[in-house]
Amino acid sequence: MSARLNSAQPYAIGLFRIVVGLLFACHGAASLFGVLGGAAGSDGGTIDAGTWPGWYAAVIQLVCGSLTLLGLGTRAAAFLASGSMAYAYFDVHQSMALWPIENGGEASAMFAWAFLLLIFTGSGALGADRLFARRTTSERKPAAEQSPVAA
Repeated sequence: MSARLNSAQPYAIGLFRIVVGLLFACHGAASLFGVLGGAAGSDGGTIDAGTWPGWYAAVIQLVCGSLTLLGLGTRAAAFLASGSMAYAYFDVHQSMALWPIENGGEASAMFAWAFLLLIFTGSGALGADRLFARRTTSERKPAAEQSPVAA
């Protein structure tokens, strides 16, 4: 049973990455473009461009969520996304109360930990990272077959 589950692990990580990336990108799209109900507390509106920290957080959510969804630069995108959600939790939410259930920071805390996991696991299966990694390793010649470059 354990061997079968271990063989499916890259696919489970890939599906996890896709769902987390999609949900994160949806938050950014809602805040920037007013889709999917719009920015939180704006009755379907958007966040004014350049306002700190909301607009910048929405850009990070849209870009990093999309990259994570595609599995392109997953570790770097997850690093930036996790840090932004940790900032959101500790700066915005924790000042209201200690526990996430009390201060409305559940989404920030969950996204921070989900992206932290993706930093260490990578994109899993079904990601563009793997596609490009295969392409570059198959194009490389062994060192014995490479000819020296004259200066």
